[in-house]
Amino acid sequence: MSVPAISIITPSFNQGQFIERTIQSVLDQDIDSLEYVVCDGGSTDNTLNILRKYDGRIRWFSEKDRGQTHAINKGLAMTHGDIVAYLNSDDIYYPGSLRSVVQFFRDHPELGAAYGNANHIDERDAVLEPYYTEDWNFDRLKEVCFLCQPAVFWRRTVTNSIGPFDESRHFCMDYEYWLRMAQSGVDFGYLRQTLAGSRLYPQTKTLGSARRVHAEINDMLKAKFGRVPDKWLFNFAHVQLQSRGFYRETRPVLFTLTMSALSLYAALRWNHTISDPMKHLVLRWLRDNLASR
Repeated sequence: MSVPAISIITPSFNQGQFIERTIQSVLDQDIDSLEYVVCDGGSTDNTLNILRKYDGRIRWFSEKDRGQTHAINKGLAMTHGDIVAYLNSDDIYYPGSLRSVVQFFRDHPELGAAYGNANHIDERDAVLEPYYTEDWNFDRLKEVCFLCQPAVFWRRTVTNSIGPFDESRHFCMDYEYWLRMAQSGVDFGYLRQTLAGSRLYPQTKTLGSARRVHAEINDMLKAKFGRVPDKWLFNFAHVQLQSRGFYRETRPVLFTLTMSALSLYAALRWNHTISDPMKHLVLRWLRDNLASR
């Protein structure tokens, strides 16, 4: 039996509203050597009826699991493709993406991972905005997650080397994995093509739990590198403000004061010290804002 060129894993749980579009976006890729498995966590909506429609075209199972990260790891363990990726059950690939990815890896045998461009899309697949992506730089990745998860692919040998996803991470398991890859010396390549649509709507984990997401990211960065970059501390403060209804446009003075206090608190919480650049920036915020009043 020949080894598939690429394996795609879809972790799934109660995403019947979107999963058929996800499945079709994979099956419509016009690529022969494709292995596709859906790891469902025991959905109670219409997901199983949709999966049954694709019996014989995809491999799927439905059983209780320990969450999304566990489902991804089960998929990794049961697939065999030389190239691997996972596509959440509300995201999509654009036509021709997988063919381009496979060819990119063939053209660049030195690469262990590759990523492309992606869009944020709404419930109807309309593009909201391009996901911010930039040229590969490990130090920059520590400060900005410029890799859009459904547009990231890696070689099976990478997983064999660094192991599965960290199941203690429920929100940033993908970001942690990219950082772990880079730490281990994996070379990333940038395929300058829009490969995927990452769905963004109020019920997504990213938007629905923004405060917990950023706290987990900071915990992960602290554990991995010994300190959290200031950019992530400022991000944490900003989502705290947004969740409380504070916006610079409507309440500029209160926003600046609270943003400054929360940023300093975040620095002390995770780093136990305040960096000089943060001190200078916060002082400038306060000086500029209060001087104009």
